[in-house]
Amino acid sequence: MKQTKILAVVMMATALFATSCASKKDLQNCQNENKELTANYQATKEKLAATEARLSALQEQLSGTQKDYAKLQNSLDKSLTNNSQNNVSIEKLVDQINESNQYIRHLVEVKSKSDSLNMVLTNNLTRSLSKEEMKEVDVQVLKGVVYISLADNMLYQSGSYEVNSRAQETLSKIAKIITDYKDYDVLIEGNTDNVPVSTSSPKMKNIRNNWDLSALRASSVVQYLQDHFGVNPKRLTAGGRGEYNPVTSNDTEVGKQRNRRTQIIITPKLDQFMDLIDKAPEEK
Repeated sequence: MKQTKILAVVMMATALFATSCASKKDLQNCQNENKELTANYQATKEKLAATEARLSALQEQLSGTQKDYAKLQNSLDKSLTNNSQNNVSIEKLVDQINESNQYIRHLVEVKSKSDSLNMVLTNNLTRSLSKEEMKEVDVQVLKGVVYISLADNMLYQSGSYEVNSRAQETLSKIAKIITDYKDYDVLIEGNTDNVPVSTSSPKMKNIRNNWDLSALRASSVVQYLQDHFGVNPKRLTAGGRGEYNPVTSNDTEVGKQRNRRTQIIITPKLDQFMDLIDKAPEEK
């Protein structure tokens, strides 16, 4: 369309110049001008073709750019969706971590409370014992449990499993501690050395071995605490370990003497302790 218009203009100009030129000189001038106009037309035509080619290339480039933009926009939308989902997952994970940390703090508080009570119990008992009693009584706290170890030569009559009257004062102090701390269970545990039981004593003739002796001695202490000091028997348990729970070697007399002992083991009541652990911590 543009080329046609330009051609028409050129032809009209040529006609005008032909009409107005009255002489050869004018005709020559018109012809020269015609050639010049034709050359200009050809140059303009070539420029127009080049411009149209560039326009077509730019159009293709624009189309490609628009496709790339659409792809990028789609990727961005997917990324935003995934990021939103990831944020939800991260929030849930953070909540779980916070709950776990809160429960851990609760357990630490429970353990600290238990350790504090054990420490108070131990201090109260050791302060009540005399220096002479402390030579035959060992008090320790191990893994949240109070162990009171009593030497057999102080507790029992010679060649017997019956409690010695000399042990009454010491047992009365232990009984007071047990009575004061009502939320604790008490295990009385008998232990012996590896020397076989002698049945020469009339009181020992029915005892078969160290299993029997350790269990009978523990049972004697349980009954003594119940009968003499009114300790609730439901809180007491008697058990014998025989010669199989030594604290040292039986190769020496000193070692055997240490192994012949009765332990009073004071522990928090398991059901109450588990209830305390399972109790959901309060939100802060």
